[in-house]
Order: sequence, then structure tokens, then C-alpha cells
Amino acid sequence: MAQSELQSKGPEGLNTLSAAAMAKGIAAGEFTSEALVSDCLARIDARDGDIHAWAFIDPELALAQARARDCEAPAGPLHGVPVGIKDVLDTMDMPTEYGSHLYKGNRPGADTATVAVLRAAGAVILGKTITTEFACPFPSVTRNPHDLERTPGVSSSGSAAAVADFMVPLANGTQTGGSVIRPASLCGLYGFKGSLDGLDRTGIRHLKPSIDPLGLFARHLEDIGLIRAALTGESAAPARTGAPRIGIARTHVWPKALPETVAMIEHASQKLNAAGASVSDVDLADDFRAVMEERFRHITAYEGVRASDDFIADHLDEITSWSRDGYVFGKSVSDADYEAAKAEAARVRGLLAPIFGDFDILITPAATGEAPKDLTIIEGGAFNGLWTLMHGPCVTLPAYSGPNGMPVGLQLVGAEGSDGATLAWAGWVDEALR
Repeated sequence: MAQSELQSKGPEGLNTLSAAAMAKGIAAGEFTSEALVSDCLARIDARDGDIHAWAFIDPELALAQARARDCEAPAGPLHGVPVGIKDVLDTMDMPTEYGSHLYKGNRPGADTATVAVLRAAGAVILGKTITTEFACPFPSVTRNPHDLERTPGVSSSGSAAAVADFMVPLANGTQTGGSVIRPASLCGLYGFKGSLDGLDRTGIRHLKPSIDPLGLFARHLEDIGLIRAALTGESAAPARTGAPRIGIARTHVWPKALPETVAMIEHASQKLNAAGASVSDVDLADDFRAVMEERFRHITAYEGVRASDDFIADHLDEITSWSRDGYVFGKSVSDADYEAAKAEAARVRGLLAPIFGDFDILITPAATGEAPKDLTIIEGGAFNGLWTLMHGPCVTLPAYSGPNGMPVGLQLVGAEGSDGATLAWAGWVDEALR
């Protein structure tokens, strides 16, 4: 289902605008933040009973924020624009339950740093989007807006579904395996995963410090640049001049790619080459496969246990089998094995660095294919985990569709720290493909 078709599935108003258009309209006095938030709430009221994207919505709280913005001088680039917050990020005025019934009604005393920056930039914190338990790959109740019988991806499922369904223009997420890039692909969105410290992670509970970055969702690439600029203080990256050097990285999991994904990579390669890019295959050494198969889980499980608290340890029988098994495994990983795994990951990152001397960006699948129709499947980020471990920025472009009309996203990967440049090249690629 195309975005235009999805848009007509519920109330259509100011909620269908891009975030950039919302910010400009409010600044110009064409409409108020209150009117905008009211239209978002109307869409949520009409659609969320089927989609289940929101863990917490208080209409009066959202409208009160909007009215306050309407009475203030512009505070920043997102003044009056609503944003959804993944429910692993603390909010001072809303519950944060981390996707777990163990934390039902939990009320943090302060915002996570990134939420505080969004407020300072003038954003209206619309509500908390549903996440899986402690952001693990175990499915939750959220449905894909394009087809309610299909998964929206995990664990930033609520954020992806809410943005895709025109409930909110922007939302954030976190990623260990593929929890930003993959849901963006399955829901037909632009997704952005920053470099490890590309977006401020301060104060995020249950964070795996050497793995988990923050990410963003939007229906327009310009909006990714807008919210990133608000969060980092950097100007939105200008369009790149000239054509990029692009490497095609199929990686060791290429056999998992479904026919629509194989066709996407071939088509993108041909079209980008025709547009003037230099496109060639990248052969990654076997070290990249080995670090994922032999080391990745040691790092994530070890850090996951230590990011947990004694409360979780005392309630292992009340959490999902995935979380419980991961906790038990994490307790079994020795300090020596963990340090060895981190050292190996750092060594492999060193092997990637010279590759980015030859290429500006890499392209690779964002998911195996269309969203699976099995809502109970525990499917990790086959084409994502490696790039999370490599610490560089990634972008999903919603440029393709599969045999059932469902979105299929293309993933762009940049060198660590090249977040702005990677987004700029994403704009070049996006235009060339369209």
C-alpha cells in the first residue's frame, strides 16, 4: 500500500504535512500548534485501536504543551511540532515502562537527555510509543499500518508505525540489532541510525553502552535532517556536489535476502551507475562474518545484564523467554571473554576504515524483504547488526516495494562519525532512485 493510500485510511489534516512544513506553518502563523496536535490526536483516536503504536497518550497533556508553544516565542527549529518518544526513554511528565509490565506506572523524575533537548527545541512531546520488552526482538502488540497482519519490525515498532500512519511526523528509536533501520524499511519510512555517539545517549536506562545508538523516523528525508539538527546543534547537511563512490556490501547474510531484496540491490546498482555514481562490489573479509557469529552476542548479553538492575534479576520468571535466556547467557560471559569480544570488534572496525577510503557510502539491504506475515516471529536484524557493531551511521530509504505491495527499504552505511555527510549522500541517492 502506497503512502498516499495509507494517508486516506483515517482523518487527513495538518497531521499529513512534513515536519518541516509544520514548523514553517506555525512560524508563519498559518496555523497553531494546538490545531496541529489536535489533528494528530484525531488520527490516533481513529487508527490506534487497530495499530497499537502508543504506550501512553494523554490528549490534555499534549494539547497543554501545544497551547504553551502557541503563547511563546519560537524556542527552536521544532517549535510546536509533535514528536513521539520510544518508551525506553525517560520522560518527566509521562510514564516510562520499558515495554515491561514489571515497570507498569513507573514515573521517572527527569527526562532522558535527548528528550530534554527536544523540549528545548520547542517540540511537543506527543506521547510514548510502544517498544518491545527492554527493546528486545520479542514481538509486541504493534501492527504494520500498511497491512495489519504483518509485523512493523522490532523493537522501535511503535515509533515506526505511528510515523508511517500519519499520527506524528517524527519519532525516535534505539538500535541493538536492527531496531531502527528494519522497522523503517518494513513501514516504508526514512530511518536514521546515528554513529554510536552521534546522538546524545545520556541517561538511557538498560542501554548497552558499546552497541546501542539512538535513531530517528520520518516520512521525509528533510525531516530527518531537521530533527537531527535540533538534537545536535549542527546545521542540516547541504546537498553533495558531484556523484558518490558507492560500494555494494551484500555481506555474509546475503543468502537470507528474499527475491524482492535481490532485485532491489541490482536495480539500485544499475540506476545509481546511470546517474553518474561510481558503483562496485565490496568484498568484506571473513572477519566480519566471524565477529558477528562469535562475538556480537557476548557483547550485547554481557552489557545487557549489567544495564539491568536487581529488580529484573528477581523477576526472571515474569519476563519473556528471549529476555530471560539473554540474561542467563549474559551472566555466563566472563569479563575476559567480554573484553576479548570488544577488542575483536574494534579490530574489525579497523578493517572497515580503509574501505571508506575508497567509497563514500555503502549500500546494502535494510531487511530481508517485505514485512513477514507472521506476527509471532522473532526475527533479528540480519542485515543490520553488523553495521550497529561497526558504529557508523545508517539510513533507510523507502525506495522500493515487494510482490505484495509492501515497502522494501535500501540501507546506506557511512563511516563512523560521518553522520551529516551520510545523510547528504542519502539525499543524492534518494533523488537518483526516484
